[in-house]
Amino acid sequence: MNQDYDFAASLMRILSEKYPTKESIYEKLVYLQSRLYLPKGTEHFMSDLHGEYDLFLHIINNCSGVIREKVDYIFGDLLSEDEIAEFCTLIYYPKEKIAQIKSNGRASAAWYRINLSRLVKLSKFMGYKYPSFKLRELIPSSYETVILELLNTYPEYDEAQKIYYEKLLSSIVEIQSSEDFICAFTILVKRLAIHRLHLVGDFFDRGDRPDAILNLLMNYPEEVDIQWGNHDVLWMGAALGSEVCIAAVVRNSLHYNNTDVLERGYGISLRPLTVFASKLYPNENPLRAAELASLMMMFKLEGQLIRRNSDFKMDSRLLLDKINFDDMTLTIGGQAHKLKGDFPTIDRSDPCALTDDEQEIISGLKTNFMESANLQMHVDYLYKKGSVYTCHNGNLLFHANVPLEEDGAFKKISFEGETYSGKNYFDYVDKRARRAYYERQQNDVDFMYFLWCGLLSPIAGREFKTFERAFVEDKETWKEPADPYYNLIDDEAICDKILEEFGLDARQGHIINGHVPVRVRKGETPIKAGGKALVIDGGFSTPYHEKTGISGYTLISNSRGLRLLRHQNIADVKLALAENKDIESTTETVEILSRRMTIGDTDHGQGIRQEIIGLHKLLQAYQDGTIQPKS
Repeated sequence: MNQDYDFAASLMRILSEKYPTKESIYEKLVYLQSRLYLPKGTEHFMSDLHGEYDLFLHIINNCSGVIREKVDYIFGDLLSEDEIAEFCTLIYYPKEKIAQIKSNGRASAAWYRINLSRLVKLSKFMGYKYPSFKLRELIPSSYETVILELLNTYPEYDEAQKIYYEKLLSSIVEIQSSEDFICAFTILVKRLAIHRLHLVGDFFDRGDRPDAILNLLMNYPEEVDIQWGNHDVLWMGAALGSEVCIAAVVRNSLHYNNTDVLERGYGISLRPLTVFASKLYPNENPLRAAELASLMMMFKLEGQLIRRNSDFKMDSRLLLDKINFDDMTLTIGGQAHKLKGDFPTIDRSDPCALTDDEQEIISGLKTNFMESANLQMHVDYLYKKGSVYTCHNGNLLFHANVPLEEDGAFKKISFEGETYSGKNYFDYVDKRARRAYYERQQNDVDFMYFLWCGLLSPIAGREFKTFERAFVEDKETWKEPADPYYNLIDDEAICDKILEEFGLDARQGHIINGHVPVRVRKGETPIKAGGKALVIDGGFSTPYHEKTGISGYTLISNSRGLRLLRHQNIADVKLALAENKDIESTTETVEILSRRMTIGDTDHGQGIRQEIIGLHKLLQAYQDGTIQPKS
């Protein structure tokens, strides 16, 4: 008891250094207790970006269409459709739009004043749910004083205020700082539109600029959290030096024809590989030859990994030793299947052994991956901001699946002599992935490859049939077994069970994940179990557009409920500037709250309440003389 008392007393004394007087506590208590009643900030959820930088940039700039909605609400009766479209494009791409206006000879003082005034009005409307200190933080610091004056001036109510407001705008134009202030206001508007951004996995592969997406996020001022996708952990493993992850990353980049991310984004040359591969496969074009060479190295290294990690339960992927080279067949489940292609580097006595040339190639790539400053910086960011799962404001976020049995029970999975299931399996996976980062032990780095493609991986949840798809003619062998989760997620009872397992209220919480593209074209819906679960992979990646029939989803949670935006078409920068084209989306309400959700209802609100309790205790200590306040 004395130790508890001493600890509590120490905390009080530390708190008293921050709030040395009763007056400082009064001020903070009034602010905190009032803040609990402000509307909660708007959260945006996105998934499976897969390197589509141009699409992501436009969505970030228009905040998934939210800015257009706000502009329509405020100016819909005042401006024409063309004027609204041009104003929105100015917000999305201010520097480029101003340059275009200048080239057209329309950049008059009146044009600048009108658009500055519109931006002030929009910012006032969008900033109502933010306390003054937070609003100040969101304004670009160099323009803070003037912008705050404009936001706190009300020309419609007082003649003196009107004169002051007009003079502020005139001065900005007269000193030729209009462009800078317009850019600053557009930054503020975008920051006001999104309070927190949740990215539910898979930055890499298919699209060619995941590096640009991560660069953008690293400079993004708002709160961001990331749930790792299986494509992410593959690149993370490659950056940690996993040779099999490196081979898989290189193969994927070649397969999706997006080698720019390796060569331009991360400075990793593929020339030694392509020279080597062209000799092996002289009848193939250089990129296809390099893909085949990296694919074979991947299968060999994968086999070595599986043999030294029995816990991964991936023995079904040991296929190279099942090949009959005399008749070029592969035996699976007792049945022989005809193979296509040839295997010039395989040693029949040891099919998983790399040749000397292959080892030299993979060793060189390993050095390049581990010495790429940009890649290491991006992987550091993914570890800092990312995790296997996140519980936030009552919602459970993860990329792929919670491993389940067919009857809905949590699957029991054993690693390192211990058995895990449900939440504690997720916690183990997260801990071991971080251990790989900090300790770089072989078995932990191997674990990153298991997370990429293991059937028991909560980040993948299916057994990849890459070898069969590449070399077996019988398409029946291509079918990939998946975890029962994907069929059971439409069951409300299963969703409730999962939410409760993670300590969340099943009556109010939601499961939010991606990973499996929703084929809207075939009538599939992302809303599962009556809204308890939402699968928000709508196919941002261009190759998926034909499959899904749309260009991705954004899930939006604000103080009034949940709604899902289905993006039909997303304009790129050139089209937006040339024709003032915007994002085309349809919206679907998932949930309407019976009352408006406030900060007090959020995780942050719980933290504020704890701070309030501590301040009341400190105030009591001042009042009863336990601690002496400063005068």
